[in-house]
Formats: sequence, structure tokens, C-alpha cells
Amino acid sequence: MSARAWRIEVMHGVNLDQLGRRDPLLYGTLTLAELERRIETDARELGLATRFFHTNHEGELIERLHSLRDQADAILLNPGAWGHYAWAIRDALDIAALPTLEIHLSDVQSREPWRRVSVFDGLEQRFATVSGRGPDGYRDALALLREELERGRG
Repeated sequence: MSARAWRIEVMHGVNLDQLGRRDPLLYGTLTLAELERRIETDARELGLATRFFHTNHEGELIERLHSLRDQADAILLNPGAWGHYAWAIRDALDIAALPTLEIHLSDVQSREPWRRVSVFDGLEQRFATVSGRGPDGYRDALALLREELERGRG
């Protein structure tokens, strides 16, 4: 591993601030703050540094993506429902040009048909998706991001 920790931008999209209030069977019972503390602990154990961003405003997420090139080494993105229709976010990820892992707490492939489609399909930067593992999926996603970054530097 490098002398410094890999910098992971953990981005939470629309409605993720409602964790703990939404359907616990789909999303669990952790609040967003509790989830972020858990992610931070897991990341530290993997030698990763995290920074968190949440918004319910698509334009704010796009502006943040535009600013990331020199601030992060990779993106861990839970876009919420935006992942199924927000083509402008796909374009912003393309502009950011950082390795990106898409994550969803619920299993989007077993839900409504419109949730089974990701606007990020085929995007070169998005190298993996983790879906349906709840909060545990974030540790898996962080490990995959680390492997991807190490492979790229090696």
C-alpha cells in the first residue's frame, strides 16, 4: 500500500438522510450518521481515508463530482433513486474520471422493474456494483475499491 491512505469520497444521494425512518426491511435501522461512523471504522481498518457528502439536490451532487478530481482517489456512490434516471450524474461521473463503485442497501434487482436499470451501466469509471447487502455491503465495497486502486497503482 502507498505511504498515504487512499482517499475515498463516500457520496449519499437522494433520501439517504431518511435512513432509520424508511422501510427497515429494505434499508435497515441505522441512521445515516450511524452508517457513516461504521463506514469510517471499516475504511480505517482497510487503510482508507473517507470523506462524506450527502445531498437531496441533484445539482449539488453534480457540482461536488466536478470538484473531486484532485480531492479523491475513488468514489463510493449510493445514488438512491438517481441511479435509475439521472443521466446528468452519469455525465458528471464521466467528467470526474475516478474509479467509482455504485452501492445500494436494498437488492435493486429484486425490486420494481425501473430500479433494475442503472444509468451508470457501461460507464468506464464504474467498475462494480454492490447491492442488497445492507450496511455490510459498504465494507465489501471499500475492499473492492482498495483492490481497484492498488491494481491501478501497481
